[in-house]
Amino acid sequence: MSNRLPPAWAKHLKTKRPAKAMPPRAVPPEIQPTSGSLRNPSDDLVLKQALELQDAGRLTEAEELCLRVLARTPNHPLALYIQGTLGIGYDDEKALRYFARAVAEEPRNPYYHLSLGGTYLRLSEFTPAIKHIRHALDLKPDLVEAICTLGDAYNSFDKGELALPLFEKALKINRDHPVARLGLPRALASLGRMDEAAVHLKAAIERRIAVPAAYNALVHTRKYLEEPPELAAILAELQHPEHGSEGAAELHHAAGKLLNDLHRYKEAMQHFQKGNQARGRKFDLEAHRRWVDATIETFTPELVASMAAFGNPSEAPVFVVGMPRSGTTLTEQICASHPGVHGAGELNKLARTANGLGLKDRAGADLSKSIAAISPELTRTLADGHLAYLRERAPEALRIVDKMPHNFELIGLITILFPNARIIHCRRDAIDNCISCYVLQFNEAHSYSADLETLGLYYREYDRLMRHWDKVLPGRIFENRYEALIENQEEQSRRLIDFLGLPWDEACLRFFDRSGSVNTYSNWQVRQPIYTSSVKRWKNYESEIQPLIDALGDLADA
Repeated sequence: MSNRLPPAWAKHLKTKRPAKAMPPRAVPPEIQPTSGSLRNPSDDLVLKQALELQDAGRLTEAEELCLRVLARTPNHPLALYIQGTLGIGYDDEKALRYFARAVAEEPRNPYYHLSLGGTYLRLSEFTPAIKHIRHALDLKPDLVEAICTLGDAYNSFDKGELALPLFEKALKINRDHPVARLGLPRALASLGRMDEAAVHLKAAIERRIAVPAAYNALVHTRKYLEEPPELAAILAELQHPEHGSEGAAELHHAAGKLLNDLHRYKEAMQHFQKGNQARGRKFDLEAHRRWVDATIETFTPELVASMAAFGNPSEAPVFVVGMPRSGTTLTEQICASHPGVHGAGELNKLARTANGLGLKDRAGADLSKSIAAISPELTRTLADGHLAYLRERAPEALRIVDKMPHNFELIGLITILFPNARIIHCRRDAIDNCISCYVLQFNEAHSYSADLETLGLYYREYDRLMRHWDKVLPGRIFENRYEALIENQEEQSRRLIDFLGLPWDEACLRFFDRSGSVNTYSNWQVRQPIYTSSVKRWKNYESEIQPLIDALGDLADA
């Protein structure tokens, strides 16, 4: 199994493990390995205790018990499996290694295959993910968790039409399974079938299944022109403490979205603020600034030019980068409407490579040493592997678009691996861009967006880094201004397609008519023609966002 795993780069991927939160576990605690694998009866008791500690959020103690068992029985499959679950969301490379070892020890355990496939899915490794999830279903065809995870896989890779029957099948087996109840409307929404998605979300709410998440998804299926009954219901749900901080955050953001639609901006902003505060996330801005300093110091024009000679010369890769909510989805949709272009969505592959090389380490690692360790042979190997990964999605496409916004941090690596890659930088009015981030529920990786002042200061660091890349790569990065696209869609779209080196196609003007699914925070918006209501949106909140405006400084006036 180990030869199929990515390199053991876990030391670069660790983030601070939460003290209380338990990573998701694909296997219910009562599931034991298949017969014959518990080599020592006392190990069984120790591992049962480890599972209980994990359920209680005492993750370090749970890991200590697993390691104690593995010291006695190095290939104990359940201990390997639990070790894998302790890495999910914290050290996914570690999770891959342990789950692969568990599968090797018990190849007929469907739960081990499911966990390995689910972890590959977290890392956007679609092919091995599908392989192991399907293997789990071969072993146990009615395993609802595997059916839902396969549906999630198709949803995540813009294949909502394949996800739909899976979630429908899961609901026939367990009509109240929360992943299936939310996965089915997500697939429908990705296909533009918003009314049907809303029906299923309302059914979930009626059945009291994942209520905060269902309300949050429901309010994003349409734009509200008058106050719906859902607003009062959401406010009532906020009085129930059983939803916890994460549920409260989702409900506050749902209320904020509704109130924003109704032009009740002051009330909306109050809910957005409470939603962000409920999560209690902190972002280490100083560590991030030091990393930006090191990146600027390391990636000089001379370094990039000298290393690019060893990359892959393919013109297929296209990277759409920028701050989240800067128009990256719209840009990708316009490009992908061209018959020669495939839109691959947001891929984690480049970030994984950068992590493995130590290029994203905020803990004070020496970036110059990390770069010096990249030999010409490794450069070509990484580039060829990345291109093969892209080609899996679209073997014949002339251009393949990865629209992971935060790849703006890795433009130096992009140009080393792919000296002929196209890079499109999406820019938007700074205040509008920041407000659009602030009002959405991003995951932990975007914790900078939970506080207005921190968000403004983070934006300044993004701007500083992009100005550096423009100096290092003059003329190589196409700046796609959101406002210019709104003002003159055809002119800007033609410029985009010309930058890709492709002939113009009228289909690019009707991006919103594209068939297939779209997996984005902008599911509803991306199905609409170009609209202007998001330009200078921040003025609706002007009296509420002074900390952001102050933090942006001169960029607020740009």
